[in-house]
Amino acid sequence: MGDTPTGASAPDIAPGGGADEPIPFMQQVLDNPFLLLFLGITIPTVFYILWGIMEVISIPIAN
Repeated sequence: MGDTPTGASAPDIAPGGGADEPIPFMQQVLDNPFLLLFLGITIPTVFYILWGIMEVISIPIAN
């Protein structure tokens, strides 16, 4: 009942993880709110512009 640890307490370091492991790229992206805001505005804008260009190109030429 002394100083030996029992299995009831949570470990200090998560299993399989250490402080020296690099942070994965997707976690860095998802943790950055300004990057998410930028991507959330830029990607739909680019798709809508491309969609509009494709629509204009597909209009038949009047005779």
